[in-house]
Amino acid sequence: MQPTRQDVKTRRGRSGTISKIETDPTHHLTGPFVPPTPLDTPSRKVSPSFKQDWTPKSRGLWNDLKTGRWVVVPSTSLKLVLLPVFLHINWVVFTPLIYGHAIESPFAPLLFISYPTPSPTDDATDPRYRKGWLDLVFVAYHVVFFSFVRQFVVFKICYPLSQYFGIRKERVLARFGEQGYAIIYFSFFGIWGLRVMSLLPTWWYDCQHFWIDYPHWQMTPNLKRYYLMQASYWCQQLIVLLFRLEKPRKDYNELIAHHFVTLWLVGWSYGVNMTRIGNAVYASMDIPDVLLAATKLVNYLEWDRTQMLVFAVFVCVWTYFRHYLNIVILWSVYKDFDLIPQSARSWSPKDGVWMAGWMKWQIFIPLTFLLFLNFFWSFLILRIAWRAVMSNKLKDERSDDEDEDDEPPADKKRN
Repeated sequence: MQPTRQDVKTRRGRSGTISKIETDPTHHLTGPFVPPTPLDTPSRKVSPSFKQDWTPKSRGLWNDLKTGRWVVVPSTSLKLVLLPVFLHINWVVFTPLIYGHAIESPFAPLLFISYPTPSPTDDATDPRYRKGWLDLVFVAYHVVFFSFVRQFVVFKICYPLSQYFGIRKERVLARFGEQGYAIIYFSFFGIWGLRVMSLLPTWWYDCQHFWIDYPHWQMTPNLKRYYLMQASYWCQQLIVLLFRLEKPRKDYNELIAHHFVTLWLVGWSYGVNMTRIGNAVYASMDIPDVLLAATKLVNYLEWDRTQMLVFAVFVCVWTYFRHYLNIVILWSVYKDFDLIPQSARSWSPKDGVWMAGWMKWQIFIPLTFLLFLNFFWSFLILRIAWRAVMSNKLKDERSDDEDEDDEPPADKKRN
């Protein structure tokens, strides 16, 4: 006798929290590993002729500003991005003609990093920068910048690409767009982060240089720009979640907490002149995220063989970067903290030093929490992958009725 849908729901309700996460198709980490169709379903036919523009439309510049829709409407965020550029160019071109000499543009802090400082090498080709309050202006502008870039990539690149491959359900289109953007973002910043590290004494996790010659308050322009751009990205992601400008997912509270913790770590490490260790942690997180997003994409496309190959590579990269390298960093915090010069082992913000003895644990504990969070995610991913390989019957937990609701009207007419 076949079990009824009610029986299935009853058994589901008795399962533990981990089982619920593993079978939740909307969970941000594990859900996308659940195939959108059964693994033994024939591949869908490609229909490149089907097109639909999903791009959010502007309701007027003022309305978008008042309601916060500028975050999700690319045409509005583009206007906000271009306005300071236009004003800056006009200032640079016309101010010398009016006053007879150049005057520093008030719009420059939005577009460029601020606070240059004399280089310790006395080399004009090796500039340095310090932190300051205008950095917040730079971050705010680039929140708008990332709002445009994200929506442009999602709706003008990822959506048409996914439709070309036959994906038509709005929910899957949205997830495909998110992961397509994630691949582009984390690929760019993963490579940039490694480039920044290669120019520092900390190259390939030579962790003793996190502490030697602290405080590292004079940053290379590449490091400062990289750090502030990362902060801008996470601020933009948090704004979208907090204002519910996109449909919340079931793990909404989990994502909110994750983004708050990330921004706290970014701001804290920047404020206490620990950008070297911050750069190392960023790189260890961004690079495996590229393959995580790639695994999700090939799952949405139902390329089962390719997914297994990408997933195998992903697990190796994830284990090395998220576990091994983070343990290396943690060990350095525990073992090498005393390499900080004695003169800098105090809490003296006016002197740019913040490394009192108790700060060792202020660094160690959050990074330990991050490591165990990665262990938990690894456990979920590996368990789901094992079940999928062994049973070959892992299916989407959504009902057929829910899928029908996602189907565009144009598709329904064709069928």
